[in-house]
Amino acid sequence: MTPFQVVTDGGLDAFGSLENGVPVAPFSLNFGAQSYRMDEITREGLYEQLRTNPVHPTSSQPTPQDWLTAAEATQSSGAVPILAVTISAGLSGSRNAAEQARALNPALEWRIHDSRTLSAAQAFQVHAAVTAAQQGQTIETALAWMTAVHQETELYFTIETLEYLRRGGRIGRVQATLGGLLNLKPVITVEKTTGQYTNVGRARTYRSAIEAVTAQVTQKYGEGTPLRVGLLYGSVREDADVALEQLRSRHPVLWSDYAAVNPVLNIHTGPRALGIAAAPGAWPWER
Repeated sequence: MTPFQVVTDGGLDAFGSLENGVPVAPFSLNFGAQSYRMDEITREGLYEQLRTNPVHPTSSQPTPQDWLTAAEATQSSGAVPILAVTISAGLSGSRNAAEQARALNPALEWRIHDSRTLSAAQAFQVHAAVTAAQQGQTIETALAWMTAVHQETELYFTIETLEYLRRGGRIGRVQATLGGLLNLKPVITVEKTTGQYTNVGRARTYRSAIEAVTAQVTQKYGEGTPLRVGLLYGSVREDADVALEQLRSRHPVLWSDYAAVNPVLNIHTGPRALGIAAAPGAWPWER
């Protein structure tokens, strides 16, 4: 039995080659009165809805009960503390729901960690937490490893259109930075302190926006720096292949894997999106 168990929420885009197989408190997608839990609709089904449904979808954070269900799924082999890793509180109320879940079963011991990010970068932190548990480390060590991973990891993404961010009310500082020039393709990141979206670049075409994303990675870490690279894609998997090829021309890539953007995140990005979570060198615990 590990000293603690890890759970997370639907902000995660999981990688098959990382330790990401943990119980998930799911988000929901809402098309007017019709709601789907994120595991009840495929990405293809979502794209069809976006094409044909006149109602723009919204997302709902996990409920406290969703968090409790995920937590209780870890307790089949005996009661151990739970480490809950949430999407950035700057982007969602999921952390508040996790806090409320404590009261539903006072017998469970919880620690709640705000990743201050999402998606592939959240996956990196979940990997750190599960690795710590598998190695018999304490929750405090897991928190230290996640903090180190957060500090050294950058998440950049671009989208074909800002329309979905605009409709969902999530555009925030991205809109302010672009000054309403919505025909441009943004390069967006998540600020480490606030955990909110901010724009760091832009391009006139989607293909040049992919190049701008990979250029941001190289600018951050320096050409020639060995990297771990998690690639995200929306409706076009080949976008991620193009990005990886560009990075490999400038960096040794120590690890790479692909993840499809999950349906809840896709309603804010729109169907076509490309993202990269990158970090330098080996994992903190391997150094």
